[in-house]
Amino acid sequence: MRTVIEPEQKALEINLNDKIYGTFAEIGAGQEVARYFFQAGAAAGTIAKTMSAYDKIYSDEIYGVEPSGRYVCESRLYKMLDHEYGLLVERLQNERTDTTFFVFSDTIAALNYHRTIKGDGWLGLRFQLSPNHEPNDIVLHAKMLDNDTLLQQQAIGILGVNLIYACYKYNHDAEMMIESLMDNLRGRIKVDMLRITGPEFPNLDNRWISLMLIKHKLSDVAIFGPDGRNIHASEFLYKKNVLVVRGSFRPLTLVNHDMIKSSWDQFKKEEDVDPSKAFMLAEITLNNLCCDGELDERDFLDRAEILCAMGYTVAISNCEEHQKLVDYLADYKVNKIGMVKGSKDLLKLINAKYKENKDGRLLAAFGEMFRSNVIMYVYPILQEGNSEVMDCQNLPIADGVKFLFQHLIDNEQIVDLSSYDKDQMHIFSKKVLKMINTDEGDWEKMVPEKVAKVIKEKFLFGFPSEKLEFEY
Repeated sequence: MRTVIEPEQKALEINLNDKIYGTFAEIGAGQEVARYFFQAGAAAGTIAKTMSAYDKIYSDEIYGVEPSGRYVCESRLYKMLDHEYGLLVERLQNERTDTTFFVFSDTIAALNYHRTIKGDGWLGLRFQLSPNHEPNDIVLHAKMLDNDTLLQQQAIGILGVNLIYACYKYNHDAEMMIESLMDNLRGRIKVDMLRITGPEFPNLDNRWISLMLIKHKLSDVAIFGPDGRNIHASEFLYKKNVLVVRGSFRPLTLVNHDMIKSSWDQFKKEEDVDPSKAFMLAEITLNNLCCDGELDERDFLDRAEILCAMGYTVAISNCEEHQKLVDYLADYKVNKIGMVKGSKDLLKLINAKYKENKDGRLLAAFGEMFRSNVIMYVYPILQEGNSEVMDCQNLPIADGVKFLFQHLIDNEQIVDLSSYDKDQMHIFSKKVLKMINTDEGDWEKMVPEKVAKVIKEKFLFGFPSEKLEFEY
């Protein structure tokens, strides 16, 4: 088992390694990282330069203007890394030929005087693992949880030390690198985006990194785009309208595809939704990934592969309760949130809320989930034993919560999907998965054409490669 080391000891170990040398550039409330290395002793062996372009005019003169007007953002961080690393190599590569260079940068906004800012920031490290080699990048977004400015600054200092130490001491084990970021920080920091790139990590799948953030409880939500690149909500969901489609996608069937298409079309037609500012997320919960008892990382990557192939942006979350995801999106001032559920899943949700809150908290419990900017779309299913569909109009809701359920329908916060393909409702993911495992039956007709193609090409979900090779 790995021993958790104090940040002062980590900083000293780095300082005593004369092969590691670099620059610290910090904006805003992130001044604490360099301080740890100065106070640890022997800092001259590590620090080439420290700086803080705190004033915006000075900052713009050095790193360029931010078109968005925001300085705590991903693009600012990369500009800092690019500029400072270029200077470092230009000035020192001929003087320190046996040195591995690094640049640590951060741009942080801590809790402000009026408490209108909760505290968050971007941190990054550009680093060599061998002299004269191309560098690697590790970039992350952090949310501070302490309710005090000084404590938030201290937490950022510890996180920065953890980041540098992890890159140089744990680079042989990516999972250890990620988990160690929380050393001495549990309950004080959330890391909800992490990206590792570079020549030393050629086979590292950044979608897997997002999974590790959730597995090791660094965050409740992590997001990656169709290209597999990890991204952060603040960079593309700010003040947007967001539709979230939760599913197992094991695999994505024609039913899932119809649910996504129908809800997306309906969401964009809502009166208070600007289609040009609407975005769709396919969400997989950790609980769903552990449905067989243990987390299967290969299974997750198979699901991610088909969702990315379909062009979807994917959220992996630990938000079994919807309000946790709603809370997360609220930090980015999302205007309208749409959520999609099958009618059977909605019935389970409503009945569970009713049973859990018979003590008088029923209204509060539903109020937390169905906020004024939240709308839930309901996809019908076929009733057992006949060909009739089950939707909001005939769900067998418990008597004690019928009045509240009807209120949500009347208030258009629970809405039936107006368009759906009844002919596809006989398709069930579990049955399709079994057929894929043995490559028997017409499973290709039960999934989108692109999904079938990717499953065959990459042998996903247990598709038998031996049989395919024999056919070739």
